[in-house]
Amino acid sequence: MAKYQAYAEYKDSGIEWLGEIPGHWGVTQLKRLGKFITGMTPSTAVEAYYSDEITEYGWIRPEDILEESEKVEPTKFLTKLGWETQRTIPAQSTLICCIGTIGKLGFLGKRAVTNQQITALVPYVRSFSKYYYYLLTASRNQLEHLATGNVVKILNSERLGSLWLPLLSSQNEARQIVHFLDYETAKIDHLIEKQKQLIELLKEKRQAVISHAVTKGLDPNVPMKDSGVEWLGEVPEHWIVKSYRLASRIYRGKFGHRPRNDPAFYDGDYPFIQTGDVARAGKYITSYSQTLNEKGKEVSQLFPKGTLMMAIAANIGDIAILGFEAYAPDSVVGFKPNNHIDLEFLRYSFIAALPALEQTSTQSTQANLNVERIGAVKGTFPSLQEQCEIVGYLDNLLEQYRNLVKIAENAIFLMQERRTALISAAVTGKIDVRNWQAPSVTEADTELSA
Repeated sequence: MAKYQAYAEYKDSGIEWLGEIPGHWGVTQLKRLGKFITGMTPSTAVEAYYSDEITEYGWIRPEDILEESEKVEPTKFLTKLGWETQRTIPAQSTLICCIGTIGKLGFLGKRAVTNQQITALVPYVRSFSKYYYYLLTASRNQLEHLATGNVVKILNSERLGSLWLPLLSSQNEARQIVHFLDYETAKIDHLIEKQKQLIELLKEKRQAVISHAVTKGLDPNVPMKDSGVEWLGEVPEHWIVKSYRLASRIYRGKFGHRPRNDPAFYDGDYPFIQTGDVARAGKYITSYSQTLNEKGKEVSQLFPKGTLMMAIAANIGDIAILGFEAYAPDSVVGFKPNNHIDLEFLRYSFIAALPALEQTSTQSTQANLNVERIGAVKGTFPSLQEQCEIVGYLDNLLEQYRNLVKIAENAIFLMQERRTALISAAVTGKIDVRNWQAPSVTEADTELSA
């Protein structure tokens, strides 16, 4: 913040989290700046309230409010009839998550309705409504502190309204802070988006490199043949094409009791691997989030250490090697490679085959695979020695990609920290932007292209 000047005079705000504020500012409570509107959920017993199509009647839930962004994008929609049962929130209001993820914020560009987990601040003075969004962004820690509850945090309107905030004496000053933050956060957001695009490109490159290595090999001059399999295309002439059921033994997980979430079967001494554990893993599964007791293990399937595990429901195709002995439900399958098939090559082969696996999955409310469908998909396999060479090549190359992704993720983290700090400094008066002017178009283009 060194490049920005401070105000000439400061005074103690009397509010611990604010500290000193500019001498001409005051303090007030949030409840004096606007009214609160808490959303509702239309009766699920009335199908006519809900629409399966995108309509103009968006119904906003916490998952539609994005972290580090003012954008609000509804993913559920109502009919006009359903909309008319709700409390309408006007445009230029700030949405505040008050149940669960406390203090996540959105800013409405047009009128909307929300569910009961969201409370809207509708400011009494609408000419600089965006200022309150930025002010509450800087107050995130205070909002979290005001919430109550052990398992699920809740911030009711009374406690929300008790939040102490700085009070500006000039609407022009508030508008200037908004102009400054709109420009500076947009610039930071642009740079963050470039890093996110880089990460996506690296992920696509990773998939392409794996696919090429396990279907074409490392020798660009090797004679090729038509595999007869659409996703494989041409493969090296000396490689063998065969189904995964002939390359490995496939074992399905099991949990023979319903309901699956019966607590009588859990919290014991036996690791229980689920699809989320596979999704979070890298090459190896090294942790688990659930355990079975003696009763639970009797209705489940045990997999030995070193088994290749694949999620076949929800996030299908996620795959990793089990780093310890564990049980698994029927949403996970395990593979043991046959002779002359390397375990890690088989893993890379499955990663490359993901589009083919997705194509063969059944689609209902979520995608699902089964042992028969997986086993029928064909891959291609070189000699064991060549498989090991390909695994070594991919391990080295993908480690470089992982390092590049880490650098990009770290850059995003630092920029998000700067974004948060800049907002806080401006709305709490630590920097004076009253004389700030937006750069010219030429200067702005230079900044964004840097």
